Amino acid sequence: MNQLHTPLYDKLVQFAKQDPISFHVPGHKHGMLFDEEAFFQTAGLLDQTELTGLDDLHAPEGIIAEAQELAASYFGAKHTRFLVSGSTIGNIAMILGSLKRNEIVLVQRNCHKSILNGLELAGVKPVFLAPVYDKEKERYTHPAQETIQMAITRYPEAKALILTYPDYFGTVFDLKETVKMAHKSRIPVLVDEAHGVHLKIAETLPLSALEAGADVVVQSAHKMAPAFTMSSYLHFNSEYISIASIDRYLRMLQSSSPSYMLLASLDTARKYLATRTAQYMDGLHTAVDAFRELLSASDLWEVERQDGDWLKIVLRVKPGYQPRQLANMLEASGIYPELVTDRHILLVHGLKALTDKDLDRIRTALKDMNAPASINPARAAHLFSEPIQELAISYAEMEEQRPVFTDWDEAVGCIAAESIIPYPPGIPVLAKGEIVTKQHVEMIQLWKNNSISFQNEQIEKGMLTYRGTNEGELF
Repeated sequence: MNQLHTPLYDKLVQFAKQDPISFHVPGHKHGMLFDEEAFFQTAGLLDQTELTGLDDLHAPEGIIAEAQELAASYFGAKHTRFLVSGSTIGNIAMILGSLKRNEIVLVQRNCHKSILNGLELAGVKPVFLAPVYDKEKERYTHPAQETIQMAITRYPEAKALILTYPDYFGTVFDLKETVKMAHKSRIPVLVDEAHGVHLKIAETLPLSALEAGADVVVQSAHKMAPAFTMSSYLHFNSEYISIASIDRYLRMLQSSSPSYMLLASLDTARKYLATRTAQYMDGLHTAVDAFRELLSASDLWEVERQDGDWLKIVLRVKPGYQPRQLANMLEASGIYPELVTDRHILLVHGLKALTDKDLDRIRTALKDMNAPASINPARAAHLFSEPIQELAISYAEMEEQRPVFTDWDEAVGCIAAESIIPYPPGIPVLAKGEIVTKQHVEMIQLWKNNSISFQNEQIEKGMLTYRGTNEGELF
């Protein structure tokens, strides 16, 4: 197929040039109601609805169908679906369309919250696979192959294996071998590849999940490709799962009035990725290496050796300095990192080399950074005592319980009635249905002391649990 073609975008531009008279939604009337907002006036020309010739996302037969086919051809999928509610909706639809209530599913524990929400909505029985703690990187990465094989052996009735690849920091593992392992037991592999839409564009980047043989893959187009926020792809390549079932849930979950701006950006993002040449990517790689070298001159951090996605640059802050404090200094100079943890600052490099002006600003900012040393809080103990673990109670049992607010000093031994989620990256440190341990509380306190943001209202005082105290019984 001709990857230079953008049927959806081209049709919207052609339609706008006709200067149509609108007797339909949206209410901005092709941007005319934006009085002084010039940007919105221009954008409004492409913000259309399901008019004659503009197709329908939920029953595509024309330009949307053609745009999805072009994407499937480029990424190497049997079917590709455009998502306008982010990878969150893709992950949930992937789970609901692949699993039935009470079925067992193997799940990488350090997954995104949307995976856990999908599991709860599906009413399945998750078996969590603990990730390995990488001492050099000082963070959790992915489950060991031995853990995955052990889980497949212990739960031969499992109906799916759900993995995250690559992780937020660009770390990967041998997904191809993992898929082979699962397929030997006829277990489909579902992959949250939110951070890997770009992996196919260079041989020096890791293998993509589709190239590794995964059954269903969800990618955030807006994270690394030039697409608008909330634009994502769902790719299907399975012999074990029905695409019709996934489509059914996408029709339920996605808006019945999808944004044509987002759809068009998915069309053009695919074209952008498909037209990157090896020469372009080699030049970009050289530019990223030079940028890493510039960052390495600082005495405040170490630039982590990247053995995965080289577009992710991880600064491991040296003992005695607060990562949040250093990030604040960067932001004061107009330099905004993607993520700050208790030990790391993550920079996501784009698919375009930095300009000389950008580099000059960064050099000046680094030269002026003068952070006072401080005492780092004590490191928390590791979170996962067992490589394979089930929830303390099922999702169905949780629905029958009454959650109560519990102070942190009484939470250990209780069952979590909510997930405790630092954001970003949106990976719960404590999942709903897990038993709260001393290690959980220590980790949460550590991150709070390092000014990490949580998506929990009363995180300073405590959390919701299914027991008032650790001696109490379930209500």
